[in-house]
Amino acid sequence: MTSPAGARELFRSRFGGTADGVWFAPGRVNLMGEHTDYNEGYVLPFALGQGIVAAAARRADRRLVLCSAREPGQVEVDLDRLAPGGVTGWAAYPAGVAWALAAAGHEVPGAALAIDSGVPAGAGLSSSAALECVTALALTELAGPARDRRELAAIARRAENDFVGVPSGIMDQSASLLSQAGHALLLDCRSLDSSQVPFDPAASRARLLLINTRVRHELTAGEYGRRRAECERAARLLGVPSLRYLTDVAELGRLTDPVLRRRARHVVTDDQRVLDVVALLRSADGDVYAEIGRLLTQAHLSLRDDFEISWPEADVAVEVALAAGALGARMIGGGFGGSVLALVREDGPVGAAVTDAFARRGWTAPEVLVAAPSDSARRAGLQ
Repeated sequence: MTSPAGARELFRSRFGGTADGVWFAPGRVNLMGEHTDYNEGYVLPFALGQGIVAAAARRADRRLVLCSAREPGQVEVDLDRLAPGGVTGWAAYPAGVAWALAAAGHEVPGAALAIDSGVPAGAGLSSSAALECVTALALTELAGPARDRRELAAIARRAENDFVGVPSGIMDQSASLLSQAGHALLLDCRSLDSSQVPFDPAASRARLLLINTRVRHELTAGEYGRRRAECERAARLLGVPSLRYLTDVAELGRLTDPVLRRRARHVVTDDQRVLDVVALLRSADGDVYAEIGRLLTQAHLSLRDDFEISWPEADVAVEVALAAGALGARMIGGGFGGSVLALVREDGPVGAAVTDAFARRGWTAPEVLVAAPSDSARRAGLQ
């Protein structure tokens, strides 16, 4: 039911009225640059065709009322009493956006939002950021003219960091709000400058498979925050504001702690891999996808061995995908669960091979989707 018509019907069935409008925000896939965003580095995400839809209407009071197609009942919060920790579960994300919008000086009207999602939660596809971004668009456009999207990305990030308590970077919100179809988004997480990089695998008879391993990850778990703290500690010991300021892995020899040295090595090398992929995509020099595939696999090994955030299902999916002819593959997202991205030729047997490998191990069958670079968040319809 992730369609404008379905969201309007959900609104009618739960709230008994008519929505003023329907908004959509996509999930994202990060082509390259994992755990580089909070280190002020480079990332290269793109928006998915799948996302979150919200049908919304203004209310006359100061209440934010939320319902989800995946949850019974509804959640009601007082907009004038919002504070971090005051709302839990899935509703903390839209409530946090209302809180962050008000803190930034924006009008936040009373509103009812009916939400449905086509992004698997916990799959590493940033369903949380999509929820934040669709809420930010709906609330601000119910209140008046559209706001600057870079500002909305920063507000959505603050909601996730300071209200929900997830110490994420700004990549996910930027990808959901700024992406263009047929492009990847090069984002400099230090300056927040961004540019569109042409990215059309189908033109070279390639495609990206998204393999949801069905192992759910939770960014609120401690390992994500621990990796961020390790990176910050490595930067302090090296005397730099962030690991972004390092470009030569030889400089990491000054770190005596082998764990910190591995963490920093992943960040430094993944930053370079982002720039290498961008250079390949912009070169328009024949079929560059074999080299991009090699970089994807190299990134997986770095995430597995240096950052130590992979999980058995991801490692098997990558290994089997490569054996079945994939040009490259890697885990994506925060780690310890979620999805694998595989770059394949159009007629390859990769999806079936991974599914068979999971079945032989007695694992839950993976979900295999084609990931195509798609448009950013938008108003999807009016009643």
